[in-house]
Amino acid sequence: MNPREEIAAFLRTRRARLKPSDVGLPDGIRRRTPGLRRQEVAQVAGMSIDYYIRLEQGRGPNPSRQVLSALARALLLTRDERDYLFRVAGESPPAIPGPRRELTPAIRVMLDSMRDVPAYVVDASYTVLAWNHLATHFLSDLSLVPEDDRNMIRWVFRRPYDDPYWDDEAALAFNRAMVADLRATHAEDRSVERLVTGLLGTSKRFAELWAVHDVEERRRVVKSVESPELGPLEFECQVLHIPETGQRMIVYCAEPGSPTAEIFARLAATAGNPI
Repeated sequence: MNPREEIAAFLRTRRARLKPSDVGLPDGIRRRTPGLRRQEVAQVAGMSIDYYIRLEQGRGPNPSRQVLSALARALLLTRDERDYLFRVAGESPPAIPGPRRELTPAIRVMLDSMRDVPAYVVDASYTVLAWNHLATHFLSDLSLVPEDDRNMIRWVFRRPYDDPYWDDEAALAFNRAMVADLRATHAEDRSVERLVTGLLGTSKRFAELWAVHDVEERRRVVKSVESPELGPLEFECQVLHIPETGQRMIVYCAEPGSPTAEIFARLAATAGNPI
């Protein structure tokens, strides 16, 4: 097996199975062939189109570990696929750490400095690790909640099967995306398995969504919320992935000048110190 030819063929097949929307790009006009274009892969991976074309043509030097990692992220490779790509390129696959519960000092500083937007940090299993004051209006004051009961997925799927909540299409879409993201994490890290096993045994709704086998890393989404306390709110839910920890910082970003932004500003003006 020629490693360069094998890498080239592997990249082409992985590219062909993706749609632009899978990697956060607009679908645009109808395409004559399925899959991402080469320039789209290069864009998402952060490399030049000429370099990526050489890789798919089996030319040039073997890609570095940094390039391999960027390709694995851009092409949404599973752990097995990523490990295979590294081995074909003559590199040992990177170790995958388990979900970490400790925040790095830099992430703590960043969270504490975000006084004008709700923000919180979750680990790979969606357990809330830290939050700022504005986030308490959406999560409640979690300092009053036992640490082992701060898991967002458990909160959602505790609802009875016939709860009217499940009739809301936006809520169902959001929960479907959250379960798809959890499955992606599950493929990377088996330490999430206890959470999944418990939910499969206690929530019929979770079991139904899990059985679909959707896999999708969670990305930004626009949410409309009817808050009993604050009224109607609309904001973009940005998910910032924190490298090497499996953690995510989730930030609610309102459009500048919007009613929601004004509400966030009013809450921030009356808030105490961040948690």
